[in-house]
Amino acid sequence: MKIGDYARGGKTRGDHRAADHDMGGEEKYIPFGLVEEDSGQLHLTFGSSSKTSDFIVDSLQDWWNDLPAPEQTAIAHIQLKVDNGPESSGVRTQFLKRLVDFADHIGKPIHLLYYPPYHSKYNPIERCWGILEQHWNGAKLVDVDTMLEWAKSMTWKGICPIVKLSRTVYQKGISLSKKAMRDVESRLERNPLLPKWDILVRPA
Repeated sequence: MKIGDYARGGKTRGDHRAADHDMGGEEKYIPFGLVEEDSGQLHLTFGSSSKTSDFIVDSLQDWWNDLPAPEQTAIAHIQLKVDNGPESSGVRTQFLKRLVDFADHIGKPIHLLYYPPYHSKYNPIERCWGILEQHWNGAKLVDVDTMLEWAKSMTWKGICPIVKLSRTVYQKGISLSKKAMRDVESRLERNPLLPKWDILVRPA
């Protein structure tokens, strides 16, 4: 999303004028979202760099690090329901490597389950994005602080999200060599019926 003197749809709350489109804005932020299905807690990270595999897994690690120690201990395994975006697909080498490292770091199995193509509407995070768009529709996101405050004030299942800003600069296009990927692949338990959409990663 672009930051500037814009409003969604060319409208703004109050009597302030706003640009009728968002062309030309240079400051942009990439959102990442995670919903805890049991509690309904939504976590949002807005990155100032690029949406990469590293940005996604770093955001997952931030979520984990923010959990209280008793909650971490109580979690037996993590199930991630993921869309089939190119940065987090079941064949993205850097994403899979980072997930293996993450599983080893936290000592918990991670189960990746992918929504089939054109079925992302069933992913709860997609509904969260729709609510956020409606929530700040007409607001002028003139700077990053305004964007973050609007995001913090939305609700999902009656709960305000936990919102973070990432200033980390991520490199695009990182991929593993075939040899390095063989080591990663040896750690993946792919469902033989859905090898790209159902992947279990056990900690070493």
